[in-house]
Amino acid sequence: MRLATIEQAITSAPAQHGASLIDYAGWSTPGVLRDLLCRVFPRQIALVSSFGTESAVLLHMVSGIDKAAPVVFLETGKLFPETLQYRDTLVERLGLLDVRSVQPSARALALSDPSGTLWHSNPDVCCWHRKVEPLDEALSGFPAWITGRKRFQGGMRTALPLIEHEPDGRVKVNPLVSWNAEQLNRYMSEHDLPRHPIEAQGYRSIGCAPCTRPTAPGADPRAGRWAGHNKTECGIHSPNAANAALTKTSNPA
Repeated sequence: MRLATIEQAITSAPAQHGASLIDYAGWSTPGVLRDLLCRVFPRQIALVSSFGTESAVLLHMVSGIDKAAPVVFLETGKLFPETLQYRDTLVERLGLLDVRSVQPSARALALSDPSGTLWHSNPDVCCWHRKVEPLDEALSGFPAWITGRKRFQGGMRTALPLIEHEPDGRVKVNPLVSWNAEQLNRYMSEHDLPRHPIEAQGYRSIGCAPCTRPTAPGADPRAGRWAGHNKTECGIHSPNAANAALTKTSNPA
């Protein structure tokens, strides 16, 4: 169940974590991150990063607090080569010490996507095997994780809260939820952070290469994702829906 307010997340926080979440209203984003990384979930919270066009902001903030904080990167096998280069650039630039590049199960791909073209015929199942399953395994043992989602990205993200309490008991935090594109660009410039190599080509939201297209100025920032498909999210933020799609495909009526 997705929580609608910060207050609900605070009162519903699992007691076993030792320290409780508090009302972060009025806190700066770095302040929220510091409290989560150092007090509430010390070495028990992972930042999940796509190393996309806006990822450097959160990565920079986290590196300023704890360079050894776990960072999970889903290396799907279908990413742009420039994304892998950008990952390596940011890891070196920010001094990140625990970046975990997680790959999909070779066995699962051999069974479900032997030709490597599943993205074209069934992107939901492709995302399930290349993103949802690997992330679930990578987050095993973590009671909480951090995402880079923002409300201005639209779609299902429009009403995102700062903190979510997931059905599996994990706490999910969206520290940049209220940031807009101007704030992100200003932060990148002020801290002289490198840009994703293909952002200048019109790629405002970058995922796997086969399913990502450039977007026109003024268009929805995620309009280039899964173009031509009735799909706006990969499934890692709505695993129940992704699982339903997988089940439907595996057991057609």
